[in-house]
Amino acid sequence: MPPSCCGCQSQYTHHHLVAFLLTFFSYVLLHASRKTFSNVKVSISAQWTPSIQNDSAAAFAPSQTWEKNRLFADEEEATLFLGALDTIFLFSYAVGLYVSGVIGDRLNLRYVLCFGLCGSAAVEFAFGTLTEWMHFYNVYLYCGLWVLNGLLQSAVWPCVVAVMGNWFGKSGRGFIFGLWSACASVGNILGAFLASSVLKYGYEYAFLVTSVVQFAGGVVVFFGLLTSPKEVGLCLESETGLRPVERDTDSHRPLMSDEEEEEDVEVCDGGYYSVQQHDEPPTEAPQAIGFCQAFCLPGVLPYSLAYACLKLVNYSFFFWLPFYLSNNYGWKEAQADRLSVWYDVGGIIGGTVQGLISDFLGKRSPVLALSLLLAMGALVGYSHSPNEQVANAALLATTGFFIGGPSNMISSAISADLGRQEALRGSQEALATVTGIVDGTGSIGAAGGQYLVSLIESRLGWVCVFYFFIVMTGGSILFITPLIFKEVGAMWRARQALNQQL
Repeated sequence: MPPSCCGCQSQYTHHHLVAFLLTFFSYVLLHASRKTFSNVKVSISAQWTPSIQNDSAAAFAPSQTWEKNRLFADEEEATLFLGALDTIFLFSYAVGLYVSGVIGDRLNLRYVLCFGLCGSAAVEFAFGTLTEWMHFYNVYLYCGLWVLNGLLQSAVWPCVVAVMGNWFGKSGRGFIFGLWSACASVGNILGAFLASSVLKYGYEYAFLVTSVVQFAGGVVVFFGLLTSPKEVGLCLESETGLRPVERDTDSHRPLMSDEEEEEDVEVCDGGYYSVQQHDEPPTEAPQAIGFCQAFCLPGVLPYSLAYACLKLVNYSFFFWLPFYLSNNYGWKEAQADRLSVWYDVGGIIGGTVQGLISDFLGKRSPVLALSLLLAMGALVGYSHSPNEQVANAALLATTGFFIGGPSNMISSAISADLGRQEALRGSQEALATVTGIVDGTGSIGAAGGQYLVSLIESRLGWVCVFYFFIVMTGGSILFITPLIFKEVGAMWRARQALNQQL
């Protein structure tokens, strides 16, 4: 029998690559359209408030001129309403996540995912493009559409994480999911460039472009995505420990062989696959776990609460960064949009690097804690950023590395770990439910934070907003402190045992 060898490339097929890319670009397109709203806030605010009247306008009746599209008396009121829309979106998104995660574990993930993508694209088109073309402006309509948009978008994230968890085992999950979770940041970058490129024609065209692209992406996903290896006759069994993946000793043999017709093909641990024999009796599909059971799983509540604090900070940058750069430094809106992408660049690198380190250590929480401690210092530094674009971009990338990285890890790799842990033996259908709980709790925290950001900024200024972010980042560390002690203690005991053996 040939010796077993370790590998991480040979365990994957082209089906894994297709699943990776389709789920990745699904969320890229969703976040690109979501980012559009934050990138055009200045234009929307200007459209919803009256402009300064010039001399030639004195002959007209201003009250009649602005009756149709003036929603607010001044920019401050418009800013507060924009913050309220962010809060409305995130609250509805959070509620939807709790529900859509449960639905995703019970229905076909592909159907739920495509419904969310295409439905959200249609709502965003109506919100940003159709209302402007028809010159119809109504506060209640905007609120209703944004509630519906949050509910529809909530169907996407639990489904894409569940599909990734079905295709990729725990070995190397930190690196793979760290790389994959860059989808949100890539979507932010794409959305910023798409919005800034057409903003000169009007903010409605920014919504038009991103919503059409997102709808087309939903159609592609519907016809191309395989949600599980079982759909192509492959079988995947997830690991419960972080260790190198070993190849099956018979994996070098042909899949079809006269000498092995009657033999059962073993399922390889940690992401290896096998073609199931046709004469085997069909296995019963695992039952989906209940919502309360998923909430009580080890680690779900601490990480959910930590993510509530962290997502508040991360999404505040997401929703308010272009607005802050434009208002605080006086830069043009298109310049602010392009500069804001450096935060996402830092998040992409941070999620990948920190995921790789956590794979090497075999633990997640110590890596998160260290990154969040450094994030608090980065926030202090960025709050005193000079009015110079290169320095601002460097500080933004650093802040994104230490905040966006941990946020990506909790929402993807750690959620997948929690949904495939030892306590779930016999009920593997929990990935979407657990992901929905973690992300939904995070969205509740982010929802409350968005209105607080606009309130603090209007009363105390932006510097106090950043100190509020520092407090919330510290709260994230506080909630996972028991897990940090537990995992650091386990690492110490393993180190001591190794030294004794030597």
